[in-house]
Amino acid sequence: MTEQQPLPVVVIGAGPAGLAAAAHLLERGLEPLVLEAGDAAGAAVRQWSHVRLFSPWGEVVDPAAEKLLAPTGWVKPDAATYPTGGDWAEQYLQPLADVLGDKVRLGTRVTGVSRSGRDRIVDADRDAQPFVVHVSTADGGEERVFARAVIDASGTWTIPSPAGGSGLPALGEKAAAERITYRVPDLKDPAVRARYAGKRTAVIGSGASAFTALAYLSDLAKSDDGTGTHGVWILRRGISGSTFGGGEADQLPARGALGLAAKAAVDGGYADAVTGFRTDAIERDSDGHLVLVGEDGRRLDPVDEAIVLTGFRPDLTFLDELRLGLDERLQAPVELAPLIDPNQHSCGTVYPHGVNELSHPEKDVYLVGMKSYGRAPTFLAMTGYEQVRSIAASLAGDQEAAERVELTLPETGVCGGAGLFDEPETAQSDDGGGCCAAPATLQIGVGAPATSGGC
Repeated sequence: MTEQQPLPVVVIGAGPAGLAAAAHLLERGLEPLVLEAGDAAGAAVRQWSHVRLFSPWGEVVDPAAEKLLAPTGWVKPDAATYPTGGDWAEQYLQPLADVLGDKVRLGTRVTGVSRSGRDRIVDADRDAQPFVVHVSTADGGEERVFARAVIDASGTWTIPSPAGGSGLPALGEKAAAERITYRVPDLKDPAVRARYAGKRTAVIGSGASAFTALAYLSDLAKSDDGTGTHGVWILRRGISGSTFGGGEADQLPARGALGLAAKAAVDGGYADAVTGFRTDAIERDSDGHLVLVGEDGRRLDPVDEAIVLTGFRPDLTFLDELRLGLDERLQAPVELAPLIDPNQHSCGTVYPHGVNELSHPEKDVYLVGMKSYGRAPTFLAMTGYEQVRSIAASLAGDQEAAERVELTLPETGVCGGAGLFDEPETAQSDDGGGCCAAPATLQIGVGAPATSGGC
């Protein structure tokens, strides 16, 4: 690059947050370069194209991106309707990438980021050096790109968390890989549908993805070709009013409906709930079925398949040479972590945040979008859009705009995340009300303890 052609801001990932970052940078007169490992914009989103978002179109289109799209004749979908991942990718992310043109490079995987001529040890003149970004290309080549700043919006999709309650894979989990999926299955796909139809399937997890999988399995069980389909819902905590989310009180109604659908699957007998179960091992019986063994020694009845939906983790390996300030638990920026820590914040809202909460000891590098949350759940697209708006303003030198909050988040409606599952007494309400009030009816499957608690 020459002085007449300043260095770009490299954005890693052409998903919702990454493309929005590019739009905000352009609006601020800065040059973005989006590097996407996949072969299309929204490559990760496309892998869950069959899943419907719990946020409507009005909340998943970034304002700066909309301005960029408007001159092309693009028409924003009905703000009150809910897109699937496929809709989001095809009707918004792809057109946005098309408008950005050669500012988006597909098939380009980032393999390392550092300061030019400075590993993470060297202090001398560090902040004055540009970033150097190493990439591998689809044809097997290697390149380096120099940048004035780096915005990592690569998400967490590539590293799902394992079934093991310790955070490590359960013993036997890798050996049983052909019977385990870590994504919500597309039961409209005939081959996938046949895999689960008439089968007994364990669903491990307690978030929106687990709700979705349970609802899908319940629908399959009710269909003509799904007779005998049954879910076994594995929860590491007990069941309380918070287990199924905010229900009708959730300000994101579609998310509340997911929890209600999961509850209906249990109440209707299409799934059993096994609570307080932390998977220690996955074994095979004499017929090849999977047997889940808990840390407390419980052995569950055999299942044919397992759907593990225990969250995702950020890939930090290619950032090793940068000086990141990450919380030791969540792997989120240290200033952001207290705002999203599920051990402390089981209900309410996440405070809107921007450049101040997302900064690191390494100047001008930012983790945004889902990746900024590390291992914490319940990320909203609106949060990512506010993050990149603030960062773009800061990089353009407009600190007042960078620190101004331009987002009001809806109530989460969930006692979400891990909660204080080891201290259930702290989550109980004396009058049975509040976020943890128990539902009126519930069916609990075999292996569950007599009492349960915790949000």
